[in-house]
Amino acid sequence: MEFFMNLEKIVDTAMEREPAELVIKNANIIDVFSQSLFKGDISVTDGVIAAIGKELKGKIEIDCAGKYVTPGLIDSHVHIESSLCSPDIFAKAVVERGTTAIIADPHEIANVCGLTGIEYMLDAAEKLPLSIYIMLPSCVPATCFENAGAVLQAKELAKFIKNKRVCGLGEMMNYQGVINNDNEVIEKLKLCIENKKLIDGHAPMLTGKDLVAYVAAGIKTDHESSTLKEMEEKIRLGMYILIREGSAVRNLKTLIKGVTNGNFSRCLFCTDDKHPDDIIKNGHIDNNVRKAIEFGIDPIMAVTIASLNAAQCYGLKNKGAIAPGYDADFLIVNNLSEFKVQQVFIKGVKAAENGESIIDFFAPNYKSVTSAVKVKPFDISALALKLKSPKVKVIKILPHDVITKAVEREVYINKENCFVYNPEKDILKLAVLERHHARGNIGLGLVENYGLKEGAVATTIAHDSHNIVVVGTNDEDIYAAVCDIIKIGGGITICKNKKILENLPLPIAGLMTGKGFEFVADKINKMRQIAFDSLNVNNNIDPFMTLSFLTLPVIPEIKLTDKGLFDVRSFAFTDISAD
Repeated sequence: MEFFMNLEKIVDTAMEREPAELVIKNANIIDVFSQSLFKGDISVTDGVIAAIGKELKGKIEIDCAGKYVTPGLIDSHVHIESSLCSPDIFAKAVVERGTTAIIADPHEIANVCGLTGIEYMLDAAEKLPLSIYIMLPSCVPATCFENAGAVLQAKELAKFIKNKRVCGLGEMMNYQGVINNDNEVIEKLKLCIENKKLIDGHAPMLTGKDLVAYVAAGIKTDHESSTLKEMEEKIRLGMYILIREGSAVRNLKTLIKGVTNGNFSRCLFCTDDKHPDDIIKNGHIDNNVRKAIEFGIDPIMAVTIASLNAAQCYGLKNKGAIAPGYDADFLIVNNLSEFKVQQVFIKGVKAAENGESIIDFFAPNYKSVTSAVKVKPFDISALALKLKSPKVKVIKILPHDVITKAVEREVYINKENCFVYNPEKDILKLAVLERHHARGNIGLGLVENYGLKEGAVATTIAHDSHNIVVVGTNDEDIYAAVCDIIKIGGGITICKNKKILENLPLPIAGLMTGKGFEFVADKINKMRQIAFDSLNVNNNIDPFMTLSFLTLPVIPEIKLTDKGLFDVRSFAFTDISAD
């Protein structure tokens, strides 16, 4: 804990020798340590909780009779970039919903801008009321099977390891590198272990001795569990389970059934990736709490998972509880069933009331992370997909999941043996174009269950290397969509009959904008409706987020990178031909 405050003043306030700066009176206080509820007053001085008691006196007093005070909520794993908004815009939105601290992994912007991207995020964190802690990106690039904007090894990450906001190493997606003692991977793990920092995991469906070795390497958390069996095995091996409820992947309904009185201290809440419209409509970590309560978890336990557990896991010793000496980050909520956040306090200052912020959120300069779309000039003929035969391997999209299935299908080919879209079959061309160093790489593949009937959709949000990914029924629209993406400097675009129907420029690394949360939410909703109505995209998927995960070569079963079709099961490239 950093004693930057006036310790003598805090002690005097606790001893009631002088009045507190703020007192919350007659509150129903959630005690996350003993899993209980009690009524009392909370005094605050110098941004710290000085005392909890009865009839405390303060210069400002707020009567909370009938209401509940909980610790501020903590998102234990989130990518700010996935909100499509700059850190200040994101911070304002989540603070309004009761989140007072986050553990952010900036591997999206790091994959585009390298160390400059991390520096931008750290600089933003210093100036915002939301407590932003950083996990250094472990996998830039995520694998050697794609081209990213940078390559970050242990020696580069060492520059930041002692930063007070750095909690450790971000999600280690390269589990193959861990269990096979890859030198570069091991050096990153050692960097954190030697500096007593946490290592986040990313181990979907990893089990048995592979999982044991992964944990033995010092990896402590996982947010990729999708079954109770996975969750139980990982907790038994000493891992923390981050129960995810995001926009693309929602595991809470399944995993909350595995939370017990015996293991809940090993459970945290996270969002991972969440879009603005989802946050506006459903909330942030407050949504996780409400859903947990809805599915039968005791409200005090749900709040503990959302606060103290995250603080203890990540070493935030002065956060996560309502107790003397802790940061005065707390919420006033109406009750423990609806869990409606009415007021938010950060370091004892009221930051938001009834969903509206009442403090300033500094906007950092993002000039250093613009001009991030560099594509080697290419002709439309480069998009032709030549096939050996009509029998091919196809990426099958699964609704509400980032996992895809590898399937075999027969498609139509023309006299030049090139794939041609057949309206009677839901199989579309997918392309990934390298956009960081103008190398000219174009990976081509086929995707099923996207539902597009005409036109094309393109974006520079393509996890995790964030090249350009585009899906379409014809090369003319695919080409036009890519050209528009280049023109606007990155973002999302929708094209039909070679005409751009709508786009969202994302000038910050091709991932974020500095425009307001509501603006982005409205634009995304508008574009989503255009995709459904004008292009007939499958309305059981999110047209943009689903597209962005088709390039992630660490999530089973099959994906596409700028280097080609990748089989995650064998961890190797595969020919598109199924013969």
